[in-house]
Amino acid sequence: MNRLHPVTRLVLAVAVLALIAGYFTPLWQIQLWAPQYPEGLNMKIWINTLSGAFDIINGLNHYIGMAMIKVEMFPEFGYMTYLLGALIALGLFAALRGTRTWLWVYVIVLALGGLAGLVDFYRWGYQYGHNLNPNAAIQVPGMSYQPPLIGYKNLLNFTAFSGPDIGGWVMIVSGGICGLLLAWELFLRKGGAPRKTVPAVAKNTIAAAALVLVVCSLGSCSRGPEPMRYGKDECAGCKMIVSDQRFGAEIVTIKGRVLKFDDIGCMNDFVKNGGIAPGEIKESVVCDFNRPNVFIPVEKALFLKNDDLKSPMRSDSAAFATQAELEAVKARLGAGKEEKWPAVVCTP
Repeated sequence: MNRLHPVTRLVLAVAVLALIAGYFTPLWQIQLWAPQYPEGLNMKIWINTLSGAFDIINGLNHYIGMAMIKVEMFPEFGYMTYLLGALIALGLFAALRGTRTWLWVYVIVLALGGLAGLVDFYRWGYQYGHNLNPNAAIQVPGMSYQPPLIGYKNLLNFTAFSGPDIGGWVMIVSGGICGLLLAWELFLRKGGAPRKTVPAVAKNTIAAAALVLVVCSLGSCSRGPEPMRYGKDECAGCKMIVSDQRFGAEIVTIKGRVLKFDDIGCMNDFVKNGGIAPGEIKESVVCDFNRPNVFIPVEKALFLKNDDLKSPMRSDSAAFATQAELEAVKARLGAGKEEKWPAVVCTP
């Protein structure tokens, strides 16, 4: 049985038509943050143009020898509109033909197209970040500035993020729906369920697929604390390398950016000095003194202050998950003042 169920064809057509959003919304975004740009610099990639603060980014990149970002450097802009149109036409043709064979073809083309796009973006990022002007004003031997393919990356004193924008997420969800439709046709329909029972199965399957996509989308946008790369990560406050596994703290912003600090004092000063607005903070966590890369929300942490703790920036405060663990370290040190957040960073 090679024919698609009518519900499959309808959902397929809707998913394909959703790709039209790619003509009117940005597909990808690159963001940069630094102490002098706490709000971030954003560059958006559309189907045939660029927008955002790339003029400012160009001015900064000039000093390290990177090429100017401009529309002309992307030959893809000349044919992307036609490729997207062809993709939409192929999807609608598959829905009209109504066979699993054509759904197979469409899903494979979608997957190959997405992979080709990622490869092309990686190739551009590699050339852009490695082909530097040897006469640049600022030169760091062995340093390259390739932006991340997806996710976050530290580049000197900047944190860079690369990921899908509105149009890109529409394409991802649309492709996911098409893949789920193919899976349902191949495995859940089992080639021939009685016609009167299929619509109910189809409704339940589509509802489940929609729920999975929503959960996955929300999950992909949410981020939590990240493991500290001791000896590599740079403190967002003092710019020192995070090295002591007993201390450290992180701020996770509402947008999912993770700021790392080598001391709770640095984290507190960063907020107090306007490095980030309190309203942009999703959560603040501290490293468990006894467990490297185990984080405790500052509101739940138990702090011990003692000069002998000698934290990196001399807040001299350690965080514990339990009172018993705090008492054990306090007994070993012979003294100490117990505090909670935020008193631990407000005490003279």
